[in-house]
This record gives sequence, structure tokens and C-alpha cells, in this order.
Amino acid sequence: MHRADKVDILLIEDNPEDVELILRAFRRLNMASPIHHIKDGAEALDYIFCRGDYAARNASSKPKVILLDLKLPKISGLEVLKMLKTDERTQDIPVVVVTSSREDPDIQAAYALGANSYVVKMVDFNSFIESMSNLGLYWVLVNQPPV
Repeated sequence: MHRADKVDILLIEDNPEDVELILRAFRRLNMASPIHHIKDGAEALDYIFCRGDYAARNASSKPKVILLDLKLPKISGLEVLKMLKTDERTQDIPVVVVTSSREDPDIQAAYALGANSYVVKMVDFNSFIESMSNLGLYWVLVNQPPV
């Protein structure tokens, strides 16, 4: 099995501080769910579609949820979202946009492309930790994905 095969949460985020906060929120819940972190849109697509460095990954092992930043290097989050939701192999994977953008065009575009949720990163540390904890609980433990 490839080291990134069994993943419940795929975190696609380029900001190391935000990554640390999100991981801290999940640790706070004692979530044992495997998390795989990716830093840019191109690597994210390679991971999801088992290409490049991830060619040996088992394509049938899908994450339970993808946490996706919009402002990513190489390929934007909106482009990643579009590719995920237009491919029948991946269109059923829930995608939660987690971004600093409160811009209405970004929100509209994300939902039009098939985002399952849109969460704005909060400036307040405790509020951000709580929202990420709630998000993790819902998508990993409460939500029932298709089999």
C-alpha cells in the first residue's frame, strides 16, 4: 500500500500557518483519521488522479473529504474543484472550500463548480480552531458518503 492510500482527509493548502492550525484542531479532537497534506493544485490533481509521484496510489481509495484552499500555487483551487466535479471518478468526493476569501464571486464560483461547503478562515484563533474541529467531526464522523 502506498503511504498516502488510506486518507480520510485530503488537505490542499499552501499556507503553513493555516495547515498547522487545521492539524491542531483535528489533534484537539483526538481524531485518528489519516490526513494527507498537499501544497499546490498540480500535486493535488496528481494525488487524486494517481499520476506522477502518486502513480502507484490505489485510485479506489478516495478521501472522505477534501479541504481545498482557493489561492493555490500552480493550479488554482477553483480549477482543481472544476476538474474534480467534472470527472465521474471523483465527482462524489465532498469538497469543502476553506479560504480567506469572502468575495461573493469566489463563493458563487465555488458553489457553481460543485463545492459542498464554503468556509471562510477566521482571523480569531479560537474561532478558527472550533470551526475546523466542527468541520472535521461532521465530514469524517457524521456524514455518510456513498459506498
